[in-house]
Amino acid sequence: QVQFVESGGGLVQPGGSLRLSCVASGFTFSSFRMSWYRQAPGKERELVARISPTGESTYYVDSVKGRFTISRDNAKNTVVLQMNSLRPEDTAVYYCYGASGYWAQGTQVTVSS
Repeated sequence: QVQFVESGGGLVQPGGSLRLSCVASGFTFSSFRMSWYRQAPGKERELVARISPTGESTYYVDSVKGRFTISRDNAKNTVVLQMNSLRPEDTAVYYCYGASGYWAQGTQVTVSS
């Protein structure tokens, strides 16, 4: 029932930008905080950014502060991660998450010259 459709990943050069989008369904989107996680090969899944249900509060892991911005549009059940000044160490599969323990397929971000 819970669904996340993640999109926007791809291959970019260092310093480039990507905009990741996640369209959620199957729950009352506006009642839940939403998060973006990422997992690089051989590493644990890491919380990258999180936003409160109505968008007043955000959290970012130190490594992305000043470069990434999380936002949401509750009317569209969408959470976005704008990623600027990308670095090779940002390479990972990115997942959106909220409300339940369901994880979708994620979207691959590769930062390489």
